[in-house]
Amino acid sequence: MAGFPAPRLFDYETVTSNLTVADAIDSVEKAFVSLAAGKVDVPMPMHITVAESPDAGPGDCHVKGGYVYGTPTFTVKVATVSFYKNAEKELPPGSGCFVVVCAVTGAPLGIFQENRFMTDLRTGAAGAISLAHCSHPTHDTIGFIGCGAIARNMARAAATVRPFKGVAYGFGDTAAAFCADMEKELGMPFAPAASAEDLCGQSDVIFTQTPGSETVLKKEWLKDTGVTIIASGSDQPTKNELPVDVLTAGKYVSDLTKQTSKVGELRVALEAGAMTENDVYAELGEIVGGAKPGREGNEIIVVDLTGTGAQDAAIGQVAWDKLSNM
Repeated sequence: MAGFPAPRLFDYETVTSNLTVADAIDSVEKAFVSLAAGKVDVPMPMHITVAESPDAGPGDCHVKGGYVYGTPTFTVKVATVSFYKNAEKELPPGSGCFVVVCAVTGAPLGIFQENRFMTDLRTGAAGAISLAHCSHPTHDTIGFIGCGAIARNMARAAATVRPFKGVAYGFGDTAAAFCADMEKELGMPFAPAASAEDLCGQSDVIFTQTPGSETVLKKEWLKDTGVTIIASGSDQPTKNELPVDVLTAGKYVSDLTKQTSKVGELRVALEAGAMTENDVYAELGEIVGGAKPGREGNEIIVVDLTGTGAQDAAIGQVAWDKLSNM
């Protein structure tokens, strides 16, 4: 019996040179609609903690994947984060790879050494989709709390939705560098904020993408003209960016409720007894697909993005379609 051919290996340079967040948006948007319609098989993420010892760690590993009904491939992803001792070796704190598998034969087609680049692209795509469907078209001042790689992709993705003025607040001098780089790249004005409170007072839309376990804003800091908060920093049970009174103040939208209830912002509100899963206004795919409206007035809308296997399947398909033909 003949065996399967070896999967193709796409190195980091090939991946980063040929994929952009714009490539991911349409595919991820369709995946969210399929997810809300129950047409995606997406298991709960697996989390591996690498405890610090003389021989390893500290660090964390996440394994996600999914299959969107009717597509020719499915994807399994391994992403590592928080390997902070890598700095001593002049290495980044995490890495990762996508395995794209043929949904007809079950044979692995490609291994993409993406070092979280594709993860950041599909996260940025989800941010653009959230902005398009949950904010008002006149909301053109966008704040970024946290100024790392995900924030950069969120800014790039937001620029595909509408022109905006960017405001940023981060740790140390990260906001100044972020603003200078994004203004040059996108051709839109960016300015550092003096504080998170200052940022909130200016912003119609706020993207939060921080690695810590402490909240990054307060309800009383928010404008009263309808704010959209797109939170992507909470993806495991130890993380939390938003206070409970913000989560309960208006419409809470999840990317996948069964997941946000375990590792997202919703988890904190459930543990506090302030919300139940019945208080979830919608999953993002329901809004994208038209089953429920997004913004209807001056309410606070929180979109909780924990990152789903549906998004990984979507960007995996895009990567295979584009790179396998090179």
